[in-house]
Amino acid sequence: MELGLKGKKVILTGGSRGLGRAALEIFADEGCDIAFFSRSADQVAETKASLEKRGHKVIGDALDMAGDGYLEWLEKAATALGGCDIFIPNVSSSGAGGTGDWDMTYRYDIRGTVDGCTAMLPWLEKSDAPAVTLMSSTAAIETFIQPAAFNALKAALITYGSQLSQAWGPKGIRVNTVSPGPIWFPGGNWSKIKEGMPDFYAATEAQMAMGRFGNAEEVARTVVFVSSPASSYTTGTNIVIDGGYTKRVQF
Repeated sequence: MELGLKGKKVILTGGSRGLGRAALEIFADEGCDIAFFSRSADQVAETKASLEKRGHKVIGDALDMAGDGYLEWLEKAATALGGCDIFIPNVSSSGAGGTGDWDMTYRYDIRGTVDGCTAMLPWLEKSDAPAVTLMSSTAAIETFIQPAAFNALKAALITYGSQLSQAWGPKGIRVNTVSPGPIWFPGGNWSKIKEGMPDFYAATEAQMAMGRFGNAEEVARTVVFVSSPASSYTTGTNIVIDGGYTKRVQF
């Protein structure tokens, strides 16, 4: 299937590893120009070098959401790319080990998304195929382990995305949310849980209908598709990717 992504300008935050990195690699292979940032300068440099081998423009910078400069970076990235067709605010407290930290999760997951969308709106309005894809979690749609900031605020993000899709639909801007279940990738939360809490890891895996953890690329493929012109009539939805981990019935 032709996704219609060649030449599109993609801005994705938090893209040096895991789901973000996997999505950037697919976008690059599809012919997109890319801008991303991450906390680790070494990881940014390695990711940027790898993506540049695909032959497209890549902007990669080290930036920590705990500090200042986020909105300035977004403006700089869009200007350097010459526009923004796809915006994916992917930075999360989960990647920083702060799922129980209410202030961090609010700043990273909620304000990072809301402020980022507001800043990118003028750029998205100039695109002929604008799309925003928010990143939530199955921890937002079912009771998961214990009460946590991450669970509650990711749930708020789903509502925000749905309402934003209605507000921006008349502008031609699609807004969707992707909610991964437990996903394993090297250095990720579940790889650490496997090492430190093997019984809990095994019990979680046993609850999955497909009998295994998913990987970053399996989620990234859906993120890329729903962000692409090939999914041009999809907006306001929350796509769950969890190998049958959640058991709710969704109508």
